[in-house]
Amino acid sequence: MDLCWEEHGWERLGAGVGRRRLPRWDATAGLVVGADAVLLYDTGSTVREGAELGAEVRALLGGGRHVTHIALSHPHFDHVLGTAAFPEAEVEVYGAVGMARLMAAGGPGPSGLYEEAVRLGADAEETARAVEALVPPRHEVSGLFTLELGGDRRAVLVNAGPGHTAHDLAVLVAEASVDASTGTSAGASERASVARSVVFCGDLVEESGEPQAGPDAIPARWPAALDRLLALGGEDAAYVPGHGAVVDAAFVRAQRDALAARFGVS
Repeated sequence: MDLCWEEHGWERLGAGVGRRRLPRWDATAGLVVGADAVLLYDTGSTVREGAELGAEVRALLGGGRHVTHIALSHPHFDHVLGTAAFPEAEVEVYGAVGMARLMAAGGPGPSGLYEEAVRLGADAEETARAVEALVPPRHEVSGLFTLELGGDRRAVLVNAGPGHTAHDLAVLVAEASVDASTGTSAGASERASVARSVVFCGDLVEESGEPQAGPDAIPARWPAALDRLLALGGEDAAYVPGHGAVVDAAFVRAQRDALAARFGVS
């Protein structure tokens, strides 16, 4: 699937798979495109940001295609508040089991999504509009759920936590073909198609800073969640953190060990 990702501000991770690093909080939005359906992983921090993501996807895909499915990595404002920009009649929203009830009650912790966002510098009026139009998941994942997107494209939704929160949802796209440069005997470079899996990790993995453990984190179980991600993707996968650059299995393993040491767990 040959899409002009970079022209629309997206980073190509494989055939029909890409991601967008959003401004302000550097949160990642992921995209998985099948022949029949389109999955967006996380929606940004405001209704405006969600609308911009939706418009970028429509421009990228053309032909009237749009986001049909949304998977929310965890219930923090910078990953979920843009969901209200997508018409409920057009999208199916997924989250880890228990996330819908939590969001319906106003969000994680005693402060809630609005207070968390404004405390961290979000615009109060814009955040209030997003919280008022909050869209909790209609479908909850307790283990693994395979989403058929058409044309042999599948996205496996995985309840990988608890860890960063009690409701961490990862997405595996198995063996998405990518282009790679391969050396030849003449020293030239040619393009070859290779296959690797892509794992969207949410904030279970962070590259641009130390993993954030707020009051809703489950530190004692976070290293085990990263073990599950590594088992899911394997050694050759691309791991996409909730914030920062794409990393490899060695980075995830090192972060797992650092978290275990930080919180005194094995």
